[in-house]
Amino acid sequence: MRHPLTRALASAGLNALDVATHLQVDPKTVDRWFNGRIPYPRYRNELSRMTGWSVAELWPDTVPREPQTSTNEVRMTYANRSLVPLDTWRSVFRRATEAIDIVAYSALFLLEDPVILRTLATKAKAGVPIRIALGDVNSQYVAARGAEEQIGDLMAARIRNALVLIKPLQRLPHVEVRLHDTVLYDSIYRADNDALVNLHIHGVPAAHAPVMHLRHEEPDGLTDSYMTAIERVWSVATFYAA
Repeated sequence: MRHPLTRALASAGLNALDVATHLQVDPKTVDRWFNGRIPYPRYRNELSRMTGWSVAELWPDTVPREPQTSTNEVRMTYANRSLVPLDTWRSVFRRATEAIDIVAYSALFLLEDPVILRTLATKAKAGVPIRIALGDVNSQYVAARGAEEQIGDLMAARIRNALVLIKPLQRLPHVEVRLHDTVLYDSIYRADNDALVNLHIHGVPAAHAPVMHLRHEEPDGLTDSYMTAIERVWSVATFYAA
């Protein structure tokens, strides 16, 4: 099989002598390139310009390959949380059959929805494990997040409201609530292989920050990173009894 350089030169109407003359190299050097010897970078770039073929086409092994990442995991992105349809939140939890995790500071916007609360109760009664990790109202990180969002003590107040709303859930089997004292870089809402990730941006309220809807497709993919984050926060959170 002919080397790509041979085909590239032929398509450009050039031969080995033309290359040797233009690059001021010995014709035998050009022959070595035809037989697989890789030219120095300056010659590779010049040959690319002469033939119109990219360096990657002529010598694929010399060009670093971009890491392969799956884009199938990103189902949808939203510029801010308020753009996520309410039915999306509801349907994600409604479809869950194996696990539901909520890791946030307050998640009040979600827990104020009576439909979602009923869905969580139904899932718990059906045996689906539900884990809810909210911020500890006495945490310095909760205070810092309140300051960042310019709402001060309102962040802690939201958590208290959320804890009141989920009291009925805590009486059900398969529901556990914990409080965490950690920095959250994202709020994560997971139902089986789906995860809605609300990014945290310094100084921007979570409601105004972007949301990614992810679906776990493969090991070590994008969604796995957030699944791991859930476990890390959960492992250091403390049990909360209503």
